[in-house]
Amino acid sequence: MTSSSDRSLTVDVQESKSYEIRTYGCQMNVHDSERLSGLLEDAGYVRAPEGSDGDADVVVFNTCAVRENADNRLYGNLGRLAPMKTKRPGMQIAVGGCLAQKDRDTIVKKAPWVDVVFGTHNIGKLPVLLERARVQEEAQVEIAESLEAFPSTLPTRRESAYAAWVSISVGCNNTCTFCIVPALRGKEKDRRTGDILAEIEALVGEGVSEITLLGQNVNAYGSDIGDREAFSKLLRACGQIEGLERVRFTSPHPRDFTEDVIAAMAETPNVMPQLHMPLQSGSDTVLKAMRRSYRQERYLGIIDKVRAAIPHAAITTDIIVGFPGETEEDFEQTLHVVREARFAQAFTFQYSKRPGTPAATMENQIPKKVVQARYERLVALQEEISWDENKKQVGRTLELMVAEGEGRKDGATHRLSGRAADNRLVHFTKPDVEVRPGDVVTVEITYAAPHHLLAEGAVLDVRRTRAGDAWEKRNAAEAAKPAGVMLGLPQIGIPEPLPVATSSGCGRD
Repeated sequence: MTSSSDRSLTVDVQESKSYEIRTYGCQMNVHDSERLSGLLEDAGYVRAPEGSDGDADVVVFNTCAVRENADNRLYGNLGRLAPMKTKRPGMQIAVGGCLAQKDRDTIVKKAPWVDVVFGTHNIGKLPVLLERARVQEEAQVEIAESLEAFPSTLPTRRESAYAAWVSISVGCNNTCTFCIVPALRGKEKDRRTGDILAEIEALVGEGVSEITLLGQNVNAYGSDIGDREAFSKLLRACGQIEGLERVRFTSPHPRDFTEDVIAAMAETPNVMPQLHMPLQSGSDTVLKAMRRSYRQERYLGIIDKVRAAIPHAAITTDIIVGFPGETEEDFEQTLHVVREARFAQAFTFQYSKRPGTPAATMENQIPKKVVQARYERLVALQEEISWDENKKQVGRTLELMVAEGEGRKDGATHRLSGRAADNRLVHFTKPDVEVRPGDVVTVEITYAAPHHLLAEGAVLDVRRTRAGDAWEKRNAAEAAKPAGVMLGLPQIGIPEPLPVATSSGCGRD
């Protein structure tokens, strides 16, 4: 005879819970969400189908606190889930990330139907917090003040089988007046080089052929041990890993961008000719008010040195328009730098107050109408430059790593999409032979638009890769996986961590 407790246990074994993660913000959050997915799947949850839109047993919001309206966006989304939770007994909602680190108890007060609030330093606790909330039937709020486990030591469910993020540091030691990240992610903490390289080698062993080194201030790597050349040494070490075809990194800071890094980029074949170098403003006055520790001359000097060493490098940037006190003359200086640097792309933002930052209380906040007008002028200039720079690619023969899901119109146009070495997005004619994400094709560029390139002729060469094999293997495994069936009880808690690292960085179709 089976007891009621045994019957409930049988249900637990046979029916797994689904989860959905909604990610906002920077690449750090994207990488953290891969870890959250890994943690939940390691604990027995299964990913909800695409387009579930809240129709999951657990919905996790991985939040960003950079924009002024971040909290309004979160509470609006939470409000839309409230009636769904009422109709679905057992559904749980968790809020993590930078906004959770900042607002803490406020979230549960404003949205009492939230079950779990966790911060940027303790993402590994999510499964146990969900279970504790279920058992105790009350919200669990747990915000750690310092890092508990380096993100890369946690389980993962990577979004790509052929490309991967690899964190080399967390936190930031800068004090930019517009940024709240250091207050939420803490001081910079670097991983041991050996741990980083071991992770990369393991990823390559699984079929990954492209990695992106990730940090809030990635090229400050080594500050913990006082080695100013640690980052360039890491790039060169990546060049020694057999099977690793492409190495990228984001985001560097002009303050820490040294000539040894430029040399390492130029001399290491698998380090790609691409650089994302945040400008923020071209005005020395505004840069000083932002507490950015470089000036226009220093910034343009870096760009010149990169172009001299790597002539075909594609350089992208971030720019903020309308910082408090920005005059028309200050804005003209930004336009001047854009004309001189000739960025392949620029991610442009209208300044908005970040609660808790010094800039939020500065005098001379710029009227919205003025900011909008300047923003439109900047975008128009950059669009013109991006198009001109892309036109220079016409006639070139490029190797592309075939991408998954980057061309929204590919189905209608019978094309595929890929990324060139410099990270430009290229749409190309689908060849007669099978081509998988992660494979490499050679094409000739025939047309340029501001945000993408076209290769309308026949593909010149197709190289099947281990990365393509990995993509094919993973898709086959996903297709064969029974939906909603578990092979055992969920594991609750944090998996056994790797050895703790000791101290030695924010395309269109």
